[in-house]
Amino acid sequence: MTASSHDQGVGKPIQPPFSRPVRSYVLRQGRFTPAQKRALREFWPNYGLEVEKGLIDPEKVFARKAKLVMEIGFGMGDSLFTMLQEQPDSDFIGVEVHSPGVGHLLHRVAKAAAGNLRIYKADATDVLQRCLPDDSLDRVQIYFPDPWPKKRHHKRRLIDAHFVDLLAPKLKSAGRLHVATDSSQYADSMRAVIDASDHFTPLSDDEISRPKTKYEQRAERSEHRVFDLCYLKH
Repeated sequence: MTASSHDQGVGKPIQPPFSRPVRSYVLRQGRFTPAQKRALREFWPNYGLEVEKGLIDPEKVFARKAKLVMEIGFGMGDSLFTMLQEQPDSDFIGVEVHSPGVGHLLHRVAKAAAGNLRIYKADATDVLQRCLPDDSLDRVQIYFPDPWPKKRHHKRRLIDAHFVDLLAPKLKSAGRLHVATDSSQYADSMRAVIDASDHFTPLSDDEISRPKTKYEQRAERSEHRVFDLCYLKH
């Protein structure tokens, strides 16, 4: 089951309550293979969502009513692909800015003829501000966001108070937020920000399971500890 990007649903764009002039990423030049380019060109019409088209209706996008999961920054998308195959009764929205990762995931999803994924190639803040209805997400997962370890770069970190306040209304009551990092400093920062929010209650880190990402596997080989932070929305 696939749907054209023209079936995103209708709605006027939401005016953003705040702007984020400092982005949480840098578009680095990386290897963009011919196969990834071809997949992005050929399969985007079936799986791609556009920020410029504004607010979506998830039930129209996926042609069904199901649990909705959003992953922010899916990288090459291997762990997300595993999830959407293991959870066919759930729908997934992936958000990623880097073209090689988007192309890689599109190739795998199209080959598997999976219908429970749509992708935004855009900044997550823009997607949250303009495209997602309130109370629409059952789970948000953010695995290994850039920790920006140097103090002068901390302003680039994705997880801050503004971002948490923007994200919270998009989650349903009892929806879950799951964040993972191998940076103890960033884990402490994220924990402090989310704990200070009025929206979330911490859960034990074994209450949400997930496949390992390639980044996590590299971190473990380097003997880096991985921190999983899991929260329930009030």
